[in-house]
Amino acid sequence: MARAVAAYYARDASPFGRAGDFTTAPEISQAFGEVLGAWAAVVWAQMGRPTPVLLVEAGPGRGTLMADALRVIADVAADFRAALRLHLVETSATLRAAQARALPGAVTAWHDDLSSLPEGPMILLGNEFLDALPIRQFERLGDQWLERHVEAGRFVLLPNIAAPPLPSAAPEGMVQEVCEPALALAAALGARLAQQGGAALFLDYGPAASGFGESLQAVRGQARGLDPLAAPGSADLTAHVDFAALAQAARAAGAAAHGPLPQGLFLTRIGLMRRAAMLAQSRPRLAGEMLSGAERLVAAESMGRLFKALVLCDPALPAPPGFEAAPACPRQ
Repeated sequence: MARAVAAYYARDASPFGRAGDFTTAPEISQAFGEVLGAWAAVVWAQMGRPTPVLLVEAGPGRGTLMADALRVIADVAADFRAALRLHLVETSATLRAAQARALPGAVTAWHDDLSSLPEGPMILLGNEFLDALPIRQFERLGDQWLERHVEAGRFVLLPNIAAPPLPSAAPEGMVQEVCEPALALAAALGARLAQQGGAALFLDYGPAASGFGESLQAVRGQARGLDPLAAPGSADLTAHVDFAALAQAARAAGAAAHGPLPQGLFLTRIGLMRRAAMLAQSRPRLAGEMLSGAERLVAAESMGRLFKALVLCDPALPAPPGFEAAPACPRQ
């Protein structure tokens, strides 16, 4: 799976937008990036206004989210704009070029992963970043877990080697997915945020509580649920995010975790629909498109329920915007 994902994002063609394979929230509504920029400004104030501060985006796509965020930050929080140093975590040369065009002169540095980020307080945004990280799948057979491998274009079950901790018992045929890169990232972020300060906001899709189930799928041409083994490298491979496991890994490293909240609730609390209404009023010809796009992000029957928001942060910080009345992330 990891090789197929790397090959997919190394292509010259952009996967984003209506002409690509999938459309993400920043492409759906300008208000999305704008309210996340305002969210980051409030978090910076909660942190005590450190200068400089790293503003990091993991998986920034074509740079749309960050362009919208920086525009609002410059308008409403000029001191934050002056303090921030923008770092983007992106491995694709094609997407780095697109980001440079969208953010002319704004990017301090690009990184292949979070390990090369400079030290210091940080605010990180990650929208639909975690779902693309490679997973392992284990299937229960009798009294043991066997790992799914791919051979000749099909899944085969083999004894697992160096398996992560798995439930000691499970019904026959159950599938357990484990995303070790995401867990390692959460642990590393948890340790860093606890020691150096800051917060990391992730928006992605998956259940609020850990559980069994198979979610690996391919996405191509705006169609979801395709065979993940067909035409490797030509489609986006994704799997649901285990938010509870990530929160546990971050807590074990010393951080606090808030959420997960349904994306619709989080975005509504931080003013997405209000901002979309303001944009619609200022551009009457595009009003219907702007309001329907924002509604798509918050509606339960669309992206508002399946998608979740999770924050990992310095435990000394108060609850970040949108999470003030949120229940704690379920513990495993």
